[in-house]
Formats: sequence, C-alpha cells, structure tokens
Amino acid sequence: MKRDLVTIFDFSADEIGHLMSVAARLKSALGARHRHDWLAGRTLAMIFEKPSLRTRVTFETGMFQLGGHAIYLAPSDIRLGTREPPADIARNLSQWVDGILARTFAHSSVVELADSATVPVVNGLSDLYHPCQVLADCFTLSELRPRLADLKIVFVGDGNNMVHSWLLAAARLGLDFTVVCPPGYTPDPDIVERARTSGAASVTVTDDVVAGTRGADVLYTDVWTSMGQEEETAKRLADFSGFQVDGAMLERAHRDAVVMHCLPAHRGEEITAEVVDGPQSVILRQAENRLHVQKAILAFLLDAEEARP
Repeated sequence: MKRDLVTIFDFSADEIGHLMSVAARLKSALGARHRHDWLAGRTLAMIFEKPSLRTRVTFETGMFQLGGHAIYLAPSDIRLGTREPPADIARNLSQWVDGILARTFAHSSVVELADSATVPVVNGLSDLYHPCQVLADCFTLSELRPRLADLKIVFVGDGNNMVHSWLLAAARLGLDFTVVCPPGYTPDPDIVERARTSGAASVTVTDDVVAGTRGADVLYTDVWTSMGQEEETAKRLADFSGFQVDGAMLERAHRDAVVMHCLPAHRGEEITAEVVDGPQSVILRQAENRLHVQKAILAFLLDAEEARP
C-alpha cells in the first residue's frame, strides 16, 4: 500500500526515529560525495505554486544523489486547480512517475493530490503544514542534544504552518513545545487540541513573551508575513512589535540555547542579524539537513530496500 507524507501524523514515532537514522547514514556517506543507487530509475514530479530555494534544490539534489531524477513543474506549467483539478493531475502523473512533491498554497490541494494519486505524495509546504521542514529540524536537534523530550522548544511569532507541524511533532514525540504569539495570531485551535490529546506533548500557547521564552533550550522563529500575505505587512509589523528574537530574548533563554529559523529570514524584523549570524544559531545546519532528511523520506516512501525498517 502506498504511503504519503501530508502531515507528520502520517508517520509513527518509531518511523520518525527510523527516518532520523536513515538521514544520519546518508549524511555521513555524503562526506565522501558518495552517490547511491537506492532510487535508480525512479522519477519525482515536483509541483510548485510558490517560489522556492531550499525545497526545490534539496529535493532535486536528493533525487540525483539517490540515483533518480526530478522534474520541476512551475506554476505556469500545469496551473494546479485552474487548468486541471488536482485529482486529474495526480491520476495522470501516477502513470508516469514514482512520486509527487507538492508545494502549494491551499492544503486541500495536497490532500486531493494524495487522495487521487497511486504513487506517494509529499507535502513540500502548504498553508496549513510544513512537515519536511520540521522533520529536518528534529533531526538537527537530535544531532545536538541527546533527548528531544528534555528540551523546552519555544516558537516565537505567527501561529502558522510551521507551528502546526511542530504541534504534531510534539504530539508524536512527546515534546515540550511553547508558542509565543500576539493575540489574533494563535495557531488553529483544532490542531492545538489534537496535539494535546494525541500524545504525551506539553503544549503551551501564550502572548507573554518574557515568561514564554524564559529558560528556552530552543528559540525558533519564522517570517511575520508569509507568501500570499503581503497586503498585511504593515499591520503585521505593528502587531508583532515586541516579538523579535534578539539578544535580550536570547539572554532569557537557557545559556546553551540554540536559535532556529526555517528561512528565508527578514533580518531586523522577526530576528536580528546578530542572532541569525551569531554563535548560537544553527540556522544553516537546519537548511543543510533538509537535504539529508528529505532523501530519507523519499527513500522510505518509494520503498528503497536500503531504507526499509
């Protein structure tokens, strides 16, 4: 039976642990620029409605390094949902390729692709979730700390798709996760409730910046204005005043705290340049690990023998 990655809940805790171990193997081998043939002869169709640096380059490079091939489908190539509905696109692509990656605006488009395709579908980002990024973030933290469950992970900013995926990861892995956001920008309450009732996670949502960030082991942030929200920029800049990750916030955190950002970063808005480029930042490491974790995801979903549990 084919498997998809639409949200992190598509994987069990054991499967996430297995993905981390496969990613570690792949990352270690890459030191010698070793190219695998795990997905030799396989093709990944990559549907993009949004601009992309990390998602496109890491998935395309990952398929090449695993011996396969990726086809980039730009917004104007297929006009998802306009020229053809996602269901028809999924059924057609399933006849030609071995997997589908989708980076979309509406989460419903990813769901429809997954429901209609007979090959695995990976959510490369939607307005509701960003599972590949958070899985890579968990891998990054696992390289730095022995037990994720012992960390106080604090996300400061908009309760967006990043937060939603972190909430599901917290539920799956039993994490201590806090969201610090202004009133009116809280995460989807149904997703918060799902995280609180589906696992052993400790989930907190607060607008108290000082209390929420005190003693944090991980400070995480994202842009205040995402793609498609440009008309709200001025209002968001005002509403998020006081929620910037800066030196003062870092001083309230644990002395060994690390700073994370999914990028791109708007220096001087959600985070200061000194923190982005400072010694406690692991932001570039996160970006690097997108490649290794996504290779593990592809190898697992496309049933490469070397990636089986």
